[in-house]
Amino acid sequence: MAESVAEGRVPRGTADSPFGKAKGMVFPRTVLVGHGVIEDLAATCRQFDFPSRGAVVTGPRTALLAGNRASEILAADGFSVATIIAREATVAEVDRVAAEVRSTDARFLIGAGGGSKIDITKVVAARLRIPFISLPTSAAHDGISSPRASLHDAESVTSLTAAVPIGVIADTAVLVQAPFRLLASGCADVISNVTAVLDWRLAVRLRSEEYSSTAATLSEYAAQEVIDHAGAIKPNLEESVWIAIRPILVAGIAMSVAGSSRPCSGSEHLFSHALDRTAEHPSLHGEQCGVGAVMMMYLHGGDWKRLKNALLTIGAPTTARELGVTKEEVVRALVMAHSVRPDRYTILGDSGLPRDAAERLATVTGVID
Repeated sequence: MAESVAEGRVPRGTADSPFGKAKGMVFPRTVLVGHGVIEDLAATCRQFDFPSRGAVVTGPRTALLAGNRASEILAADGFSVATIIAREATVAEVDRVAAEVRSTDARFLIGAGGGSKIDITKVVAARLRIPFISLPTSAAHDGISSPRASLHDAESVTSLTAAVPIGVIADTAVLVQAPFRLLASGCADVISNVTAVLDWRLAVRLRSEEYSSTAATLSEYAAQEVIDHAGAIKPNLEESVWIAIRPILVAGIAMSVAGSSRPCSGSEHLFSHALDRTAEHPSLHGEQCGVGAVMMMYLHGGDWKRLKNALLTIGAPTTARELGVTKEEVVRALVMAHSVRPDRYTILGDSGLPRDAAERLATVTGVID
């Protein structure tokens, strides 16, 4: 396959911190997407004038895909690099990784892995006030370039503000090796932006919430790109990764523009977080958001079948059975979804859905039968 590299630099105002925090919005300064762009990692670090000592945060499996190679590339260019193996994205694991980073005296980080490893890296980077580069090995959700991170504990998922990557290096030759289910999940997550923006506008009308038309436009653009090209997103094709990764990155940038997760997280995400609590075996975050978006679009009175057809074309779940959850778990998640984030107003309102309405919603949209 021909090599393709895209690089984008966004004006950022006056930097006032080691990791490029601007006065106002913060964006990745460089985004590289294409075949083999991991080889540009050291040059990118030099471009940012990174100190000589850093650390690669990766996972046991993703180290084999990209983490070890990242360390080799940096070491060959004269950087002193520690490799830190991270596990699940929990508060305790963030504390452990942060302590290990301090012990190595690392002054920059590379987050090489899937969503959880990048989430850990961006939280540690924010805590220690050092820059980091996002080096994804999968595209299961839009957190690759966003300023948000999700940490889990035994009973809940916490979404919090974290560092924005100073750079993103998305090597399609690496990403295509991940199970296609992860890419389909990332696409479903971006498709769900449609209902997130509708919820945001509803909150503006009913609650006078702050709104960014630029962030909303970016979010909707990302969703539309995935929907329009759903038929071209197929397993084992590097071109499909190239098509999908761009809107996934744009969705993350939309959150940076907004200064919150609002443009990409509404009632469909509340449903997903509620399902994480009610289901014995929850599915992937993006998959759940995609199914949630179908149901929430119905509540908004929009074209829910269009979203469902896009998910079906890509091969993402559209039913409880395909998610691997029960009908009862879906209904309970719908009933409790409004209470997951009481501060976030959505189509679910303050009181949520009664059980009979939840059952009817899931049945009409074909999520349960």
